[in-house]
Amino acid sequence: MAEAGSFAERVKQQADIVRVIGEYVRLKKSGQNFTGLCPFHAEKSPSFAVHPVKQIYHCFGCGAGGDVFKFVMEIDKVAFPEAIRVVAEKCGIAIPRPKASSPEERKENQQRTLLVEMHREAQTFFLQQLGGTPEGKAARAYLEDRGLDKDAIARFGIGYAPSGGDVLLRFLKLKYKEPLLIESGLVSRDQSGGARMYDRFRRRITFPIANESGKIVAFGCRALGDDQPKYLNSPETPIYSKSNVLYHLDRAKEALRRADFAVLVEGYMDAIAVARAGISNVVASCGTSLAEPQIKLLSRFTKRVIVNYDPDTAGQLATERSISLLLENDFEVRVLALPAMNLTAGDGTKYSKNADPDLYIREMGIEAYTKLLKDAPPYVDYLIGRARHMDLSTGEGKLRAVNFLLPYVQKIPNRLLRSEWATRIAQQLRLEEPVLRAALSKAAAERRSGLRVAPELVGRAAKPVERRLIRMLVEADSFRRELAQRLGDAGLSAGLETEKVFTALIAANLAGGTIEATEIAAALEERDRRMLFEILFEESSELTWEEAESCIESLQNRQMERALAEVQRSIEANPASVEMRSLLAKKQELMKRLAAGR
Repeated sequence: MAEAGSFAERVKQQADIVRVIGEYVRLKKSGQNFTGLCPFHAEKSPSFAVHPVKQIYHCFGCGAGGDVFKFVMEIDKVAFPEAIRVVAEKCGIAIPRPKASSPEERKENQQRTLLVEMHREAQTFFLQQLGGTPEGKAARAYLEDRGLDKDAIARFGIGYAPSGGDVLLRFLKLKYKEPLLIESGLVSRDQSGGARMYDRFRRRITFPIANESGKIVAFGCRALGDDQPKYLNSPETPIYSKSNVLYHLDRAKEALRRADFAVLVEGYMDAIAVARAGISNVVASCGTSLAEPQIKLLSRFTKRVIVNYDPDTAGQLATERSISLLLENDFEVRVLALPAMNLTAGDGTKYSKNADPDLYIREMGIEAYTKLLKDAPPYVDYLIGRARHMDLSTGEGKLRAVNFLLPYVQKIPNRLLRSEWATRIAQQLRLEEPVLRAALSKAAAERRSGLRVAPELVGRAAKPVERRLIRMLVEADSFRRELAQRLGDAGLSAGLETEKVFTALIAANLAGGTIEATEIAAALEERDRRMLFEILFEESSELTWEEAESCIESLQNRQMERALAEVQRSIEANPASVEMRSLLAKKQELMKRLAAGR
């Protein structure tokens, strides 16, 4: 690749391949070579060798090999020109400035260089403010209260922007001109059109935001008091575009390669908390929207992601948008939705609170978070769980839930996966599976965003067994009260399309007296009222207790089938061994009961 006499050839001649690879792999001298565990495949015994004389590497396990540039291209997922720059920087080789094609381009390059330099100096200023001023002392106390000790503050470069309106401005004006100060995003101008300039960040904790190569290009800041907004980030500048940067990626690259999955959180405090918990393969989108360039950037290191955004409404919407974008880019996606925490206030009052990763780790501990992360379910189960919170008591409500899930189905090109989706959706939303699968497949093929209301999709309003039992609860005077008692005690109507009708009739029968269909109907919603009258107007054969017992048995079997499906889903989630044994025993018991009842 490196042509004779080129800069690349000069870098290759001067570079020490052992030194470069040694930053990624722990190498040990072995004869004339160096050996270590291969970074390109999992192994327990070292089969990766580096030849310092020939300046090459080779893995005797997976066959990977090449020169220093090839190694950097493979390990950092970069193109050849970028690999040359990386190797040169690691070896302290001066990189010649590229010839600009025009005065404008030269000016832009110079401006970007100065802006990076300015941000480095601003970082030094913020660190000094945190470490050596009275205001900084208050900021350190706040950070300590959030669980950040001295080592964590130093590790993540956390600083402090003072409350004075132009302290940073006066510091930077000694070296930089006014137009560049405004361009940097560190300084703002009076919105009224005046000439007055002031610091953008005031009385705020500062978090440096670095690009992939580790250069600080922006800051994220949190208000120390009640100032609004609570969080304030740098604006778009010539060196910073929010959609092209992932917070903590510069530190997480090696961990991402090693673990082959990323934990995606929302903000810098969450990323810091997760990283301090020993999970270094964490990155933050710094906001509630994950952008396409951020996904492309992440895909250079892994194609597997666990999304762990905040549990509030904005976080849930951001999770759904992120899943959609990640699927479009062929990522394997899981979702961690942190459960609500039961906490105790200072006065002893107990309360429940939703938690972001930072708060959850501080309150519940690292082990609890790590276990939840390990057990994070596939995105399909998360989305179905969201759909189950919708009103599923009517066919129309079920259709809305299907339409919520459909855009994600459309993004799955694999027919087998779409079929698996259909099975899970049908089981959890209690729809007719063959019809649903056909409808989803057709919608995905036609790229439609919704399904039309179809009677066969939502099913008949009531199955024959339910219709006969409803008739009995109204007309079988000799045994309707006993029937109501049996149905009510066993909760056999729970989850049925006819549940509300059954509930009203069971209550009326247990209350005693005659059953007036018009009074029952008056307490029902329009859909259920029409269903009741439709059933009562059907022609009917004789109603017997033997038939009632047969119908009860049918509902019991359906109830056990739903329970069995739920147990099977829990088993597929691969829980801990104790819980798994309990689930397997429960599955066996349900299967025996179903077999005995058939």
